Amino acid sequence: MAAQPGLDKARTEVTALMLMEAHDIGEQFLPFAKERGINDVDAAYRVQDAYARRLMAAGNTQPGGFKIGLTTKKMQEMCGIDSPVSGYVAANRIYTAPASVDAMEYTHLGLEFEVAVKLGRDFPFRATPYTQGEVTQGILVAPGVELVDDRNCDYATLEALSLIADNSWNAGIVVGQWQEPPADLGAVEGVVQRDGQEVGRGFGRDALGHPYIPLIWLANFRARTDRPLKQGDIVMTGSLIRTNFPTEACKYRYELAGLGTVEVDVQF
Repeated sequence: MAAQPGLDKARTEVTALMLMEAHDIGEQFLPFAKERGINDVDAAYRVQDAYARRLMAAGNTQPGGFKIGLTTKKMQEMCGIDSPVSGYVAANRIYTAPASVDAMEYTHLGLEFEVAVKLGRDFPFRATPYTQGEVTQGILVAPGVELVDDRNCDYATLEALSLIADNSWNAGIVVGQWQEPPADLGAVEGVVQRDGQEVGRGFGRDALGHPYIPLIWLANFRARTDRPLKQGDIVMTGSLIRTNFPTEACKYRYELAGLGTVEVDVQF
C-alpha cells in the first residue's frame, strides 16, 4: 500500500522481520498489534505488505492471488472489524488438485473450503468503484481449499489487526479445474469428507451472502493499493464450511456441486 502517516517504515520492517522469524521457529500466534504500534487497518496492511515482500523474496516468487477472510458477520464482530480481511497468496504456494501436504511443515495446519475465482481482467485504480458486472467479467471458478497456519492461536484473543499483519494466515491454496460459473453460484453446495466421512457442508451464500460480495470488496480495496488485482489472479472468496484442523494423516475430498472436487492428502 502507499505510504501513509502513522507506523513508520523502520518499525514496519522490524515487525515484518519478527513475523518471518515467528513462522520459522513455529512460535505461537499471540496478538501483537498494540505493542508494535499497529493502531489501524492501514498500518496493519503496511506490515502485511512488508512481510509479504520478504516472504516472496525468500521463495523467489511473486503474488499469484489473494485470500479473503472473516466472511461472516460473526467472525468480523469477534475480531472487532466491520469488513472482510485479505492476504497475499504466493504463486509458488498455488497447487493443483490432487495435492499432498505435510502438516509437519506448518505450526498448526488448517484447511478451509471455498469457492476459488480466476480473474478475467485487471482492476487498476480509478475514482469510481467497480461493479459486480465488471468484477465477474470473464471469471472462471473452481472448488478451492485454503491452507492456513494459525500457529496455535487462542481464538478468544484474536483481533483483526494482528491477523491482517500476519498475512491473514495464508499458507497456500489447492484448486480444482477451472470452468464457467453457474447461474447461481450462491446456491452451489459444498460437501467435505475426511477419510470418506462427511465433516461439513455449506453453500456459496455462506460467504457474506454470495461469493461475489467479498470478491467485489477485494477488487475495490486492492485498487487503492500498490498491488491491484490483475487478470489471472486467483482469489479465495471465503470459507463455506468450518475450518478443519487435521491431527493425523488423512485424505480430504471437497466437492462443489457441479463444479468438481479437490482432494488433499495430509501427511504427518
